[in-house]
Amino acid sequence: MSFPKIGVLGGGQLGRMLGLAGIPLGAKFVFLDSNPLSPAADVGELILGGYDDTTALDKLIDAVDVVTYEFENVPVATAEYVAARKPVWPPPSVLSVAQDRLKEKEFFQSLGIPTAPFYEVNSLEDLHKAVKEIGSQGVLKTRTMGYDGKGQFRIRSESDVDTAWNEIGGVPLIYEGFVNFKRELSILGVRNQKGEVAFYPLVENVHNEGILRLSVAPAKDVDALVQKVASDYSEKVLNAFGYVGVLAIELFDTEDGLVANEMAPRVHNSGHWTIEGSEISQFENHIRAVCDLPLGSTSMVGYAAMLNVIGDLPKLGDLLEVPNTHVHMYAKSEAPRRKLGHVTVRSPGQEALQECLALVRRILVNR
Repeated sequence: MSFPKIGVLGGGQLGRMLGLAGIPLGAKFVFLDSNPLSPAADVGELILGGYDDTTALDKLIDAVDVVTYEFENVPVATAEYVAARKPVWPPPSVLSVAQDRLKEKEFFQSLGIPTAPFYEVNSLEDLHKAVKEIGSQGVLKTRTMGYDGKGQFRIRSESDVDTAWNEIGGVPLIYEGFVNFKRELSILGVRNQKGEVAFYPLVENVHNEGILRLSVAPAKDVDALVQKVASDYSEKVLNAFGYVGVLAIELFDTEDGLVANEMAPRVHNSGHWTIEGSEISQFENHIRAVCDLPLGSTSMVGYAAMLNVIGDLPKLGDLLEVPNTHVHMYAKSEAPRRKLGHVTVRSPGQEALQECLALVRRILVNR
């Protein structure tokens, strides 16, 4: 039996890593992206075109057996257009929820999953009401298209309200109250077409300027009950959509339990460690799921941590001298705040992991 040919909407580094995971299985890939220098072009055919280019979309549809995406801001209309002729996983219905922070919060709450307090904001008057009702410690966010810290304004007192509105007002917004959390975690779940599910261990994430910098797996001091709660939340979302593929949910770890922040209906940056740190990576499991194949083990291989390479390229030789280190570069040019690659450290013990991680951090900071 030949392996299904996989179409991917988007050609960034996530598409590249999907390709690298699928090629050993015999998979072939066709990517659609408007950038001729897309990182995924090295691992499959690249069709140049925007998400609204029906000629390019038709070419993709005709060339593949199944379609997925590596970017959650693919327009819903695009996913639905493709789904009318070829299977699209995860289902397009999840995009309309994941792309809108208000719908996303309402969806979580409909499943009994706790969230930060929130308020819909469409005017300056709404924002004043939101701050009065929820409190003056919070974040004003655009409902759509914000990522890596973009489209957000932190409000620390009522005096910030007018400034926040002037900065990002005029589009649909949501005001989210501050959550007093100990740390940020994420849970990666995967569901296949038969409804089988599997979950990776909870990961602890460190952000700076709204960009993920470090993920450590497994998160320290997570007992079996907390892992089960996170997995249960993920399973509720997966089943609600009839989801197929990998889903990431970012969580706040609070004194009162886990609170959902947001979800990403795709393979996720906080799961890159799984390439070396898990029996089967998130990328291979996503491919298995969308191609109607059995899921692989999500068990860890030792301990792992991942550091993103942001903005500037380090000296490759310096990184490769560090024991237990695995380097992934995305074939992208340097630019401020751009994710250029990641480095995973894997070790059989926590102490050795921390020693190698410290060396990698030093190299990335001092480059």
